[in-house]
Amino acid sequence: MKTIYIKHIKNLSLALGFLSLFCLASCKKDWLDAKPDQALIVPGTVQDYQALLDNNTDTYLFNTTQPALCETMSDDYFVSKASWQSFGLVQDRNAYVWAREIYEGENSFDWDYCYKRILHANVILDGIEKVAKNDANTASWNNVKGSALFYRSFDFFNLAQEFCKTYDKSTAATDLGIVLKLSSNLNDKASRSTVAQTYSQVINDLLMAAKLLPVMQRFPSRPSSVAAYGLLARVYLIMGDYENAKLYAEKSLGLYGELIDYNTLSLTDEPALPRFNKEVTFYSFLNIFDSSNCYSPYVNIDSTLYNTYSSNDLRKAIYFKDVSGVITYKGGYYNDYSYSGGLQTDEMYLISAECNARLGALPEALKSLNTLLNTRWVTGTFTPYTATSADALLPQILLERRKELIFRSLRWPDLRRLNKEPRFAKTLTRNLDGVIYTLPPNDLRYVLPIPENEIKLSGIEQNPR
Repeated sequence: MKTIYIKHIKNLSLALGFLSLFCLASCKKDWLDAKPDQALIVPGTVQDYQALLDNNTDTYLFNTTQPALCETMSDDYFVSKASWQSFGLVQDRNAYVWAREIYEGENSFDWDYCYKRILHANVILDGIEKVAKNDANTASWNNVKGSALFYRSFDFFNLAQEFCKTYDKSTAATDLGIVLKLSSNLNDKASRSTVAQTYSQVINDLLMAAKLLPVMQRFPSRPSSVAAYGLLARVYLIMGDYENAKLYAEKSLGLYGELIDYNTLSLTDEPALPRFNKEVTFYSFLNIFDSSNCYSPYVNIDSTLYNTYSSNDLRKAIYFKDVSGVITYKGGYYNDYSYSGGLQTDEMYLISAECNARLGALPEALKSLNTLLNTRWVTGTFTPYTATSADALLPQILLERRKELIFRSLRWPDLRRLNKEPRFAKTLTRNLDGVIYTLPPNDLRYVLPIPENEIKLSGIEQNPR
């Protein structure tokens, strides 16, 4: 079926985000310019495009509603059957038990919101090229283009963690990737790339963004080169390219590597971490609804995971609380019940530690791991990790990664990539009043189905389940 986007602008998620371009509160008539072929109204100055990037009052825009079904499907928590039955969205209930059918007529919010942001980013990328660059506006012009490239790559990457197989060098050239929408032309035909092409596009966007963006921004809601290098480290880690993951994690930390001493936080505050704390290099949060199973007050923490935290590990009191004998999550990384989908320096220390261990660099791995953990324990109680070999240290690094980065949209990608290694592969299990659901390693259900409305409109190939 050869469907073009403009004919289905009312329905197709890759086009719907276009409508919110009209909703900017700062929009002025004198800078709106209609494209005659599509009647697409766009801004016309560097400042206008920056306003588009900064407009986060629309829930579809750049620092909000990152894909969250990856958290729904992860293994760090469980819920009661009564809570599960009360979830407001069918896709949350189905994803929790890894059902083969997910949406049952609902829109896929993870898919829709990403492609709306991608369209916005493409409008900005196409438009900024038509604004002349000069000595007076070079820095702001570069910031606009670099930011749009960062945002587009961020959504491409996040989509790939849910709607594509995890990266495998031996099959990436043939595995189905995502739809790589690279322009604001609504007439472009939709087709799926390969996984290799998807990751290549993400990397190319980020490398260019890192060159254009300032080292740090005044506000962490704006991308920076520190964030771009951090996201490159995350991408390369998922790809199993440990040399490049180490390179960019340490490049990011070399520019900015601040950590919070958890001894300075209140153990009774809920949540304890300030919203724009000094570890945040890029602020973004997940698409978690109040009715969702992943909303903080509703989740019960996996007891095996909880028991891995020592009594002197301050994360145990800062992340969790005991409610009548049930361990629940106290709240997100951002001083409320939202969950972080962004980038923080602690992740970079853990990527550095893991990659150094995998590359056989034991002293460097220990240094990165112990530097982080020394800030997480009661002062004077942390005994630095030691190991006889880098390979022996790796399981401990992976455990600390899980403990540190809980509810940060990273556990699901980790499960997917680690399932390729037999010693780290894991079968997931849910128990709803005696009904057992399982997800074996490398199961087809580790890849979400493409929304049916997208399949019908564009004719792209569906993922097998």
